[in-house]
Amino acid sequence: MAHVLAFERPVVELVTRVRELRQLASSDERFGPELKRLEDKAAKLAREVFAKLSPMQKVQLSRHPNRPYTREYVDRLFTDFVELHGDRRFADDPAILAGIGRYHGRSVAIVGHQKGRSTKENMQRNFGMPNPEGYRKAIRVYELAERFGLPIFTFVDTAGAAAGIGAEERGQSEAIGHAIEVMSRVGVPIVTAVIGEGGSGGALALGVANRVLVLEFSYYSVITPEGCAAILWKTADRAPDAAERLKVTAPHLLEFGIVDHIVEEPPGGAHQDHDDAARRLDRALWDQLGRLSRLPPDELREDRYQRFRRLGAFVA
Repeated sequence: MAHVLAFERPVVELVTRVRELRQLASSDERFGPELKRLEDKAAKLAREVFAKLSPMQKVQLSRHPNRPYTREYVDRLFTDFVELHGDRRFADDPAILAGIGRYHGRSVAIVGHQKGRSTKENMQRNFGMPNPEGYRKAIRVYELAERFGLPIFTFVDTAGAAAGIGAEERGQSEAIGHAIEVMSRVGVPIVTAVIGEGGSGGALALGVANRVLVLEFSYYSVITPEGCAAILWKTADRAPDAAERLKVTAPHLLEFGIVDHIVEEPPGGAHQDHDDAARRLDRALWDQLGRLSRLPPDELREDRYQRFRRLGAFVA
């Protein structure tokens, strides 16, 4: 793999050997027992190494350039996907991937942040940081889902909303606020998955859901660790301290009730096996959709309202 973080190198080397042996085992059954032994060893090593990771190292994993993005999950989880473009006001924003597809045979709406793989694509998609037109495109899809009774799946993976002059001139805060308002009132099930970074209002515009899932090595925060460090200590070098104090990792998010479920990643992280990561996420999404689909529109709205009212509640 082209990108390997220092702390994950032992796991990556073993996972690579597992991948190579798996290819051999597909054509020769004699490699089966050795493959099973190596898979167990890789899983054990990954648990041992990753159990000791600091919050900032987990943030680094959430940003791994080989990590599956929204498009990879859409291609694996949904069929008949039709992408919708533009906000009907200004332009199309490639930082938001949105459209209609089928999930286990059921029509659904899909919205997610989309980063790029290459420098050119990242420039086009603004590194997954949407402009106002991106959020207005998302609003189009939310309202379309409401009109036709389609469940909504959103995939969060952004460091935050675009912060340029153009975004401010076109009403960035209003667009994010409107997206939050529309998500709050639609009468269809909404399930959000934090698949990478979950930064600030740029993430929350896709995160006002009945159920919020987080992948094991993703993070969700009001601000990036670097941004927090720059404000508090005037230097991004203190980002590890900020990540520690912000409590941004999956276990803390679950403890505080900010997310409802942690989706375990494949050994070595989601970027080691996109197919396995998608299968694991699929099981969690399907389970949550099944539970929510039993509720009528008014109860879905009330469920969503109560979920967010509980956040930050303190009982003496």
